[in-house]
Amino acid sequence: MPKIKVPRSSPSLDMTPMVDLAFLLVTFFMLTTKFRPDEPVVVDMPSSVSETKLPTNIMTVTVDSAGRVFYDIDGQDVRKNLLQKMGDKYKVSFTPTEIERFAVMTTFGMPIAQLKGYIDESEDKRKTFNSQTKGIPTDSLKNELADWINFGRYAAADDYQAKKQAGKPVKDLRFAIKGDGQANYKIVKKVIDIFQDEKVNRFNLVTNLKKQ
Repeated sequence: MPKIKVPRSSPSLDMTPMVDLAFLLVTFFMLTTKFRPDEPVVVDMPSSVSETKLPTNIMTVTVDSAGRVFYDIDGQDVRKNLLQKMGDKYKVSFTPTEIERFAVMTTFGMPIAQLKGYIDESEDKRKTFNSQTKGIPTDSLKNELADWINFGRYAAADDYQAKKQAGKPVKDLRFAIKGDGQANYKIVKKVIDIFQDEKVNRFNLVTNLKKQ
């Protein structure tokens, strides 16, 4: 009985699912990626041999080479709560749109009376403002930095309790001072004193890693 030959055919691989998956991933990252705005102040920190990484959920006070003081705190809900508390104290009202914009901002450094106008500005005009601002007031008669630190702690504590009750992961608020190597040490010392006056005695001093 003669053998029946089965016609040979080259194997084929359907790439359609892989292409669909690739486009889905690209679309996902395009829709979810948020670009962090430029930092308004650049500091050249002194070097050290410490390799400790900066923790997350942190409040940071920055002192630039001109001695200007800037402030930042993590968490959008924390920032919204904080701005409302500061607005109540200094009688500055913020619209819901301004609060939302503040929640996604980064470091800022100006008296709160100027903050409302700063929030409403475009990114380009904010850069001009940042080059001209004198920073957050720290003098004894108008120590707004102390209020930002104090109310920031309360806002972070509120957020901590809300997340804990909702069963979400929580982290304690940490504190850091980032000073330029050319900054006047008296101003950095003043910032440390303000932290300690607000009962914050544990904080990180941010440095660059010293090259071996």
